Amino acid sequence: MNTTAVRGFEHPYQSRIFDAFIPFVGRVLLSAIFLASGIGKLEAPADTIGYIASEGLPFPPLAYAAAVLIELVGGVALLVGFRTRIAAVALAMFSLATAVGFHSNLADLNQFIHFFKNVAMAGGLLQIVAFGAGAFSLDAYRGRSK
Repeated sequence: MNTTAVRGFEHPYQSRIFDAFIPFVGRVLLSAIFLASGIGKLEAPADTIGYIASEGLPFPPLAYAAAVLIELVGGVALLVGFRTRIAAVALAMFSLATAVGFHSNLADLNQFIHFFKNVAMAGGLLQIVAFGAGAFSLDAYRGRSK
């Protein structure tokens, strides 16, 4: 469906700018939490590995490395819009896995909030999977240059 039809009272040029800019802003906002978290893990590897171990996950150093890789590579890919749908799927699955693995004590209000924050992030990422990166992305640039 054409968004101009939904927002028929707007000028079509304004709609094109809106449709290009808003997905970019959404990607920036979603990528920020993954990039900040990945950098935080790099700054305190022993603390992060200890936390993973305290939750009973197997192979904490491997889980740590995977988390850093997913958060940083996925966060950068999402930010610049490179293979965005793949990055968004990976980050959505990571968000759901961390919700279940680390925030499933829903009787604790803090964990309850973190659980649903992760679920909401996964929902936003699935929107990116469904609708793509938008015009301001490397995916769109690569599509135009072919």
